[in-house]
Amino acid sequence: MTPREAEEAVTLSPIDLQYQIRNGELRVVQIGETLGGKLLMVVSTMRGDKTRIVTATPAKRKYRARYLQMKEQRNDRTEGST
Repeated sequence: MTPREAEEAVTLSPIDLQYQIRNGELRVVQIGETLGGKLLMVVSTMRGDKTRIVTATPAKRKYRARYLQMKEQRNDRTEGST
C-alpha cells in the first residue's frame, strides 16, 4: 500500500469507526476505499488544516464486510432521497 492509497481511503467517503485520544491528540479510525478498490483501515489526525495519516493497513475481513454493508445502506438512503 502506498501513501497515496491511504490518502484516497480517507478522502473518498470513508466511514468513521472510532475516535481516540492519544497523547492529547484526537485520532480518527476510518475504513475507506482506494480508487483501485482496496479497503484500508486508516488512523489519522488533524495537524492545523492538514490531515496527517498515522497508520494504514489492509482492512480485516470483518471490517470489510461492515464497510460494504454501511456503504450499501448509504447508497440506499441516497437513492431513496432522489
